[in-house]
Amino acid sequence: MEGLLDFVLRDILTRAGGIDRCVSEFIRITDQLLPERVFTRIVPELHNGGRTLAGVPVRAQLLGSDPSCMADNAARLAGLGPAGIDLNFGCPANVVNRHGGGAALLDDPDTIAAIVSAVRRSVPAHVPVSAKMRLGYHDDSRAVECALAIAESGAEELVVHARTKAQAYRPPAYWERIADIRAAVRIPVVANGEIWTVDDARRCRQASGCDMLMLGRGAVSDPGLALAIKADLQASVGAVPDTAPIGWPVLVPLLAKFWLLVCTRLDARSRAGRLKQWLNFLRRRFPEAETAYQQLKGINDPALIDAWLAGVVAR
Repeated sequence: MEGLLDFVLRDILTRAGGIDRCVSEFIRITDQLLPERVFTRIVPELHNGGRTLAGVPVRAQLLGSDPSCMADNAARLAGLGPAGIDLNFGCPANVVNRHGGGAALLDDPDTIAAIVSAVRRSVPAHVPVSAKMRLGYHDDSRAVECALAIAESGAEELVVHARTKAQAYRPPAYWERIADIRAAVRIPVVANGEIWTVDDARRCRQASGCDMLMLGRGAVSDPGLALAIKADLQASVGAVPDTAPIGWPVLVPLLAKFWLLVCTRLDARSRAGRLKQWLNFLRRRFPEAETAYQQLKGINDPALIDAWLAGVVAR
């Protein structure tokens, strides 16, 4: 999730627990072989064996439309030791789609197949190659065709965001269409889209038939969501959940760690905005985050934010 779920937030959310694997924000591939520093800037976990500091594997995601250039960059990226390489066929941003990338490729299954095949051939066999797609561009009439193009060209796993590009992020997500894709392909399918609560996760599993779920904005809004979903699964088979829900008192120290990372790793001009951006998501789940957001929304001075956080942590 470009501009939101970067390495800083990946670090914090994986410390919260419950997350088995992450995928980076996309690395845009155009017509050149990128230097290694571009990959490590976007995915600094490459300096840590392809894992967050909490030990969660991170797959690096590539976005582009030229099979040869995608393959060349995938080969260079594979040499840096990611936990896998993911291919983006789902980004709905107009600036990406205008240049033939992301969801725009869902109108061209042959090019999708060529990209997946070229990338698979270019990286060592032990490096997993996965892909993420939406149900389509204007409509979902070619969803199964695109999924088959991905699966039959060598991808080991497919994440499906259950909306078209035209549907953007508007509710609902059409999880039942993921079931159609799952029935057609022979690789694991991961369901994604509009999973904000444990109840959403239950309904998504039932409608899609998928055991695996990808969380995006839901995990940003509720860092304990992955743990809560796992606890619900344990309870459903009669096991005693081995984790407790994450409430605001547990989240406050994570906010402080997030701010510390923002201040040490990101450009000074964006630091206050990043904290407020996350609080804006958190207030969907936590009333305390609404209060915090209102208190900080007009503040950009890092020293004042430091003082505010110190007061909150000390309570």
